[in-house]
Amino acid sequence: MKKKKIIKSLKIGIIVLFIISSLSPIAIGYDWDKTNNEYFLNDHVYYYFSSSNLKQDQKFFQVNFNSDDFYESEKLLDPNKLVTISIHDSQDSPWPMLCYNNRHTGQSSFSTGGINELEKWRYRRGGLVDSSPVIDNNDIIYFTTTQSEIIALYPNGTLKWRYQTGGFMMSCSPVIAEDGTIYVGCWDDALYAINPNGTLKWKCGARGTIACSPAIAEDGTIYVGTMRGSDEGEIVAIKNDTLLWYFPTGYYITCSPSIGNDGTIYCGSGDTYFYALNPNGTLKWRFKTGDYIKGSASIADDGTIYIGSFDDYLYSLNPDNGTMIWKCKIGHGTQSNPSIAYDGTIYVGGSKLFAIYPNGTIKWSFNLGTNRHIEHSCPAISVDGTIYIGTNIGEISGGDIIAVNPNGTEKWRKKIAFDGWVDSSPAIGEDGTVYIGSAYEVGLGYLHAFGPVESNNPPNTPSISGKSEGKVGETYELQLKVIDPENNPISFFIDWGDGTEGWKRERASGEKCYYGYEWSEKGIYKIRVKAKDTLGEESDWAYLEIAMPYSHNPFWWLDDLLDRFPLLQRLLEMLI
Repeated sequence: MKKKKIIKSLKIGIIVLFIISSLSPIAIGYDWDKTNNEYFLNDHVYYYFSSSNLKQDQKFFQVNFNSDDFYESEKLLDPNKLVTISIHDSQDSPWPMLCYNNRHTGQSSFSTGGINELEKWRYRRGGLVDSSPVIDNNDIIYFTTTQSEIIALYPNGTLKWRYQTGGFMMSCSPVIAEDGTIYVGCWDDALYAINPNGTLKWKCGARGTIACSPAIAEDGTIYVGTMRGSDEGEIVAIKNDTLLWYFPTGYYITCSPSIGNDGTIYCGSGDTYFYALNPNGTLKWRFKTGDYIKGSASIADDGTIYIGSFDDYLYSLNPDNGTMIWKCKIGHGTQSNPSIAYDGTIYVGGSKLFAIYPNGTIKWSFNLGTNRHIEHSCPAISVDGTIYIGTNIGEISGGDIIAVNPNGTEKWRKKIAFDGWVDSSPAIGEDGTVYIGSAYEVGLGYLHAFGPVESNNPPNTPSISGKSEGKVGETYELQLKVIDPENNPISFFIDWGDGTEGWKRERASGEKCYYGYEWSEKGIYKIRVKAKDTLGEESDWAYLEIAMPYSHNPFWWLDDLLDRFPLLQRLLEMLI
């Protein structure tokens, strides 16, 4: 649906721009900006082409939002049963996979007590960052983009390596094995194994498109869900570049498998069923919900399973036989993972962020704000209890990262997408840094890092370039770039020399940015530009002078014709 709206918006925008371009400017100037993206055109074309089969892209499922509150709880078994989870995992990595571990609890063992909305760096690469980042035991961050890349960054936000896959990648979050191997699925129907140095270890066919994150069992077997054909899905098992088995379901699988302590594989499907499989690929049991399932399950220490469905319910299931313990109506079908805090509280997103007691009753609900909802982003919980989540504003009107206190009050928020969305799930590093991706705008995404800044120096003087002259009424393009010594995000202040000035949106350090402007009067204009980092430190000014020697004449071709044929000009003067 988002991509259909993007195409519709582009068509409307082209028509509007055509109309505007035919009119003379009335105001002093018109100011616009864009960001350089060497892959923008390729990403733009591939982005829409790849979703020609609307059923194949999980973004195209119909979602209807209801602003009413529903606090109905149905308790079928022991309502007072409390469950707790361990906040430690057997792996050494701070955040090795989507939602932290194989049980998808989303509970970190590190504190974020001193973290606020200060963004210490952001990394830009062509394409959207729709996936969720993971972190290895050397604090290297891995994520994917819709430009088919797997990217590895150092903790300071600089590039370590990038690997180009053979297909589109959306919602393809990586997972890190104990030996450091990175596994990630792709829309080219394959699972990739990448060495820690960025080289290909192996690639294995998965019999279908992968639009979810894999899970790794203790014996090294990798489980992943696929979308196959026009309306089929499979749970696939792969080990050492060999396909072991596959289990068919009745529709696409876009959620990541979870693995219980006994090795049972749990996974939902678009066919409305939630499946429990034995490690050999045979069915253990299945549970039917009232609508399709797109979010992953979370598993408590005692094995209790929590899974959301688009029938508006969160379910608690018995792991032994799949019988329902309780179901809680949360008012909106969820496609995010329900995370479990150290005290057993379950956090799940939809039109609001809900906190639910282990007995299935509502603890509190957090209002996300006007026209906001949680789509794919899964809650991440720090050891101090703060919950981090990404939001969507409307369909493609932007998104935030929001930090919520354990009591359901807002801690802080920051808007990190403006013409896109935030479906990425946060990840928490050992030093408390919170990482999250964004679909910032069409064709552009960032990985954002929120955390402590140990030292700070002002940005360097911006580099500024553009033509030395232009035409009144035509758009003039200015290119800016600046390096911040600490790699902090920066924003530009532009004075166009005619009284129009102002700050622009934050961009990444070292990013090439383009800004456009139209002057309505002739003259010599001195453009001034400075940069500011997230801590408020400002650079020196950079300058560029431009001349507007003559006005744009839409009938220039007629003037040129009359200059060449003076007799024609005299004839017209006589007639007039």
